[in-house]
Amino acid sequence: MTKKRGIKISVIGAGLVGSSAAFALMVSGLPSDLVIVDVRSEKAEGEAMDLGDAAAFIKPTAVLAGGFADCRDSDMVIFTAGANQKPGESRLSLLQDNVSILKKTLPELLRYCPEAIYLMVANPVDVLTYAALKISGLPASHVFGSGTVLDTSRFRAELSQYCGVDPRNIHAYVVGEHGDSEVPLWSSANVAGMSLEKFYALKGIEPADRLDIAGRVRMAAYEIIRRKGATYYAIALAVRRICEAVLRDENSILTVSGMVNGITGCCLSLPCIVNGSGRERELAVPMSAEEEKALLNSAQVLRQAVRQAGF
Repeated sequence: MTKKRGIKISVIGAGLVGSSAAFALMVSGLPSDLVIVDVRSEKAEGEAMDLGDAAAFIKPTAVLAGGFADCRDSDMVIFTAGANQKPGESRLSLLQDNVSILKKTLPELLRYCPEAIYLMVANPVDVLTYAALKISGLPASHVFGSGTVLDTSRFRAELSQYCGVDPRNIHAYVVGEHGDSEVPLWSSANVAGMSLEKFYALKGIEPADRLDIAGRVRMAAYEIIRRKGATYYAIALAVRRICEAVLRDENSILTVSGMVNGITGCCLSLPCIVNGSGRERELAVPMSAEEEKALLNSAQVLRQAVRQAGF
């Protein structure tokens, strides 16, 4: 590998999510060095070759298919390695296989990248984030998961369509598990600083059906997997967004997954400040009593999965 020239990102796993994330990162112009690692070395090589052919269309990026040693000095490591979610299968059902992969892989990465920031993406992402923290012993700010960043985007997209407003002007979060027990925060959702109720009245529309929208957000991955076999484009862009927040030291607020003050024994998502230090801290966003109860239930679901994984 040539000498590192700038920002170096390593993507572990060259499946649909990993390769899509590598593509999104390369197009962003963020990394100067991009390493793709997969147990299927020819698959990683093929992805690197394909991405490398785009050299004339992007900012200079050295793309390499390699091994763990080639990840040395990475600024960020994106962990996407694991079994794929099948139609009708929950994310938590991937638990044992993907924890086993993590246990084999993470110690090797730590040999070469002890100071990198690790972004967990493989599912069940909250459990794997907790496991990675326990295995690595790294600071909680340096190991976190993509969490509900994608779920939050789905929530905003649904509200955008209903309200007829650019999704970038919708401020709403999904917290808790990246999975079936996730919690959309309706009580703090707003459009350009206005509560949803005020916006509905201003526009003269009926209030949105909360159960319907929350159900579509929660079931989105299942519906996509049923139709095309996997989800990868949107999560790839979520990965890119998180990496930008870290590597550009943006102090962005994103619902990444990690340890939460006052909730022990698991990792889950809350709005967090994300910057050059990683996942700096979560924010105590206001919630209704019902939302708080649902968040604690989500935490209990994740604690049970963590125990099942042996942590």
